[in-house]
Amino acid sequence: MKLIIQIPCFNEEETLTETLRALPKHIEGIDVIETLIIDDGSSDKTVDVANWNGINHIITLTRHTGLAGAFKTGLNECLKRGADIIVNTDADNQYCADDIQNLVRPILEKKADMVIGARPILKISGFTFFKKFLQSFGSFIVRLVSSTSVEDAPSGFRAFSAECASVLNVFDNFTYTMETIIQAKAKGLRVVSVPVRVNPSTRKSRLMNNIFSYILKSSFTIIRMFIVYRPFRFFAFIAGLFLITGIILGARFLYFYLTVGGSGHIQSLILSSILILTGVQTGLIGVLADLAAINRKLLEDIQLRVKQLENSNGK
Repeated sequence: MKLIIQIPCFNEEETLTETLRALPKHIEGIDVIETLIIDDGSSDKTVDVANWNGINHIITLTRHTGLAGAFKTGLNECLKRGADIIVNTDADNQYCADDIQNLVRPILEKKADMVIGARPILKISGFTFFKKFLQSFGSFIVRLVSSTSVEDAPSGFRAFSAECASVLNVFDNFTYTMETIIQAKAKGLRVVSVPVRVNPSTRKSRLMNNIFSYILKSSFTIIRMFIVYRPFRFFAFIAGLFLITGIILGARFLYFYLTVGGSGHIQSLILSSILILTGVQTGLIGVLADLAAINRKLLEDIQLRVKQLENSNGK
């Protein structure tokens, strides 16, 4: 059983050594532990630090692609190198590396395909009250949309089985955390959470520098993933709102027409017709989107087969 710990890095020369030294050397049930660094276009000595620490694999990206791009590259490279389990962690030593054994255990026991480390959000002294609220509320929304019990959706400390990593696709350029949860559940993968510890903060978060921008981007990501993987449910909900409102207004017009005459209430009839027509059209869009989702699943099956062939040839 081979575990590869991947660490996306962007200008992390000051914290990378501490992060690497904390990584476990032995885990029960794991035969081989390797580390892979994804240098996301760093302009400092991140790659030199990685080499000084004897890292097994270093992938250097020619330009800064962002956290999601580095994460996606890491998964693909780990699979090419024969990983059975992949653990993703941050280079700022935010997460307690000793808890990696807790992350991989559910996968080793065949109880999960993706394991997410749940931080004690409310107890982290470095988080403001507003940030704690956002983290908790965001996780609640993701649980609602994805039908999972994930406690800490924004957590980047997580483990993947090779099968799970092979079928995940990251479309967002901002972050992968919420997107992969919704996607994994939609594909029938088992997603669980385990409690993990955190270390004292070494620097400010680069992902949440602008709180309002983070909220906006995260909201768009959740909505887009819901449309991609639950298209009929999404459009059916919107269509239902239009139809119900239109029927209520139509019933209102009919009531007045039968009791006191329709004079003065013709606006309700017009608005009712527009809403019902809009609802029907939205429902049809949902059907078409659902058909497109079927084609997407077929393309993902083909993509998976190509990945499997590439990885088998690389071993």
